[in-house]
Amino acid sequence: MTDVFSIGSWQPGEGQAEQFVQAWTEFARWSASMDGCGAPPRLTRDLRDEGSFVSFAAWRDAESMHAWKAHPEFRERMSQVQEHVAKFAATELELVVDVALLSGPA
Repeated sequence: MTDVFSIGSWQPGEGQAEQFVQAWTEFARWSASMDGCGAPPRLTRDLRDEGSFVSFAAWRDAESMHAWKAHPEFRERMSQVQEHVAKFAATELELVVDVALLSGPA
């Protein structure tokens, strides 16, 4: 089961949303090819703030996620995305409860 996630909050620079999405897509394709990527990365747009995006990817374990970030190509590929970004924040999350896995009615 995948229980570790990398999350990114992104705000593209003024007029850079399309370029950001294209660059992020290339970065995500590369990331999905990494050993331990449990589910392909996804990019979402905030319905209340079209200039805000959140990305997330599931990893087999924390070691796999950290190996991805330590990969020699990571920094260069990430910088190609950040060329189009005014604000970025990243975090790493661990699953605590998955209601789908709980047995019995609520």
